[in-house]
Amino acid sequence: MCYNVIDGKLHLLCQHFIPMSTRQQDCLRPNCLFSRNHAHPVGCRSSSCQRMMQPPQRNPIRIHESLCADCVMRGEGRGVLKCS
Repeated sequence: MCYNVIDGKLHLLCQHFIPMSTRQQDCLRPNCLFSRNHAHPVGCRSSSCQRMMQPPQRNPIRIHESLCADCVMRGEGRGVLKCS
């Protein structure tokens, strides 16, 4: 099945991921509605075709050893981290 890849920033202290861009990874299967190799015409109603994508994958392209801006604004960087 096809899936989306989300590129973004990962903040290590709070483990928050901030998305920056999204792209689609093609599975190249003829029975996947989202693939460019889909064998049927637009508006396919075949029960053998995959109609759902896999869950998106996060791809951290920038890794920061700090808190994200939201956690800093909430003041959660003091003492024990309570950010989730």
